Amino acid sequence: MNLKTRIQLSVMMFLLFSVWGAWYGQMSKYLFTQLHATGDQVGNAYLAFSLAMLVAPFFVGLIADRYFAAQKVLGVLNLAGAAILFFLIQEKDADAFFWQILAYCITFAPAMSLTTSIAMQHMKNPEKEFPGIRVLGTVAWIVITNIVGFMGIGDQVAIFQIAMYIALFFGLFSFTLPDTPPKANANASVAQILGVDAFKLLKDRSFAIFFISSILICIPLSFYYAMANPALTDAYKAAYPDADPNSFKIENIMSLGQASEFFFMLLIPLAFSRLGVKYMLVVGLIAWIVRFLLFGYGDAGSGNWMFYIAFILHGVCYDFFFVTGQIYTDNKAGERIKSSAQGLITLATYGIGMGIGSKLAGIVRDIYTVNDKVDWTSFWLVPAGIAAVVLVLFVLMFNDRKKTVPAEDELVTGPL
Repeated sequence: MNLKTRIQLSVMMFLLFSVWGAWYGQMSKYLFTQLHATGDQVGNAYLAFSLAMLVAPFFVGLIADRYFAAQKVLGVLNLAGAAILFFLIQEKDADAFFWQILAYCITFAPAMSLTTSIAMQHMKNPEKEFPGIRVLGTVAWIVITNIVGFMGIGDQVAIFQIAMYIALFFGLFSFTLPDTPPKANANASVAQILGVDAFKLLKDRSFAIFFISSILICIPLSFYYAMANPALTDAYKAAYPDADPNSFKIENIMSLGQASEFFFMLLIPLAFSRLGVKYMLVVGLIAWIVRFLLFGYGDAGSGNWMFYIAFILHGVCYDFFFVTGQIYTDNKAGERIKSSAQGLITLATYGIGMGIGSKLAGIVRDIYTVNDKVDWTSFWLVPAGIAAVVLVLFVLMFNDRKKTVPAEDELVTGPL
């Protein structure tokens, strides 16, 4: 890959995750503060992203891959997304907001797949070249959330305005990306896009247990994405009632999670050789339980250290379960159904698992809300309990005797 192409692809990844990071982690606080939404309405807003993730593979596999150059489709999607955000930032009703964020997510979710596809098609050795490009996405998330935090606008409509302007620029920039024409052999059927070919892997008991565990662990994952920001904000308000809530810099604290993700991703090859797939997945599950307990029992006073450790554990939680799971799936599937297997896992986790979790997180938040005061300790014990059940299920029933180790110098990365 020449330097110009590398720079173009790196900027592409940076812009994609800048758009996403500007609003995703802060949306719940914005809805609670500005639109006076209920927990269920916030859960529905995050559910919109999962619904869009279910639609995205069909759009990419049945339309974009067959008929249009990928960079042009990416450009049109971002311009359409910017247009939708223009109307979304004027919306004041929480129920109507759901339909607008759903429309926006339908333009954004396919863009996630398209950026990966564009990058891969211009690489001679994706296993070695892609991580260096993809890591710009993590850097972008850290940068944009810190900007939001330092500006103190996490609960303001400005988070969507920032996303709108970046999406507008991203849309125009996309047309300058290297030409990526439709694939001549893009004849994927609906069954292939759904990963039906990969269902045969479920005959393997260990893979079936991993598959079910992946769906279930995405339920508490959604609790984190949807409610960590407002939970932390409430904790700091309780400790410092006279302070300006925008001075708490919640987004800056939360960015420790992405920094941790970057660090622990580098440790995956070493951890694989020392622990093996089962114990890496177990460590990831244990980390989920610990971090939810830390969120539940931490506070902004003497227990502030618990919040920091909880965010730092994000790297272990995500990398040691989801990235390890991607490698495990890749090795289990083999060359012929590798793409179908990854597609099946993505649909099941980000579509079904996180969709259920988003809806449930909003309902649980409302259950533990009395007189506008949320019992966050009880709230966080729910995802901790779900993660504990998944851990027990996994330890007792997963027993893959085949040693699964990534190839030398190989590093597999996934979505934030």
